[in-house]
Amino acid sequence: MANHKSAIKRIRANATKRLRNRYQAKTTRNAIKNYVIQLLQKKQNIVTTRNFYVDRLAKKNVIHKKKASNNKSKLTKFVNGLA
Repeated sequence: MANHKSAIKRIRANATKRLRNRYQAKTTRNAIKNYVIQLLQKKQNIVTTRNFYVDRLAKKNVIHKKKASNNKSKLTKFVNGLA
């Protein structure tokens, strides 16, 4: 257990940030999954929304910027392969 006030505060702050990061990452994974499902059902093409979620995570350092770029690239190839 932490012995200093600052260490106790850091533990609380880290727990809060971890929960927020997990929520944002899970929301993005769900958005990408829903995007792929909609593409397969030929309902609509929501490229900008998907890119918005991925870019937002990269901006907030939840995921690395190159991981965001790889995700966008992979999904773009998938979309182009469907047509």
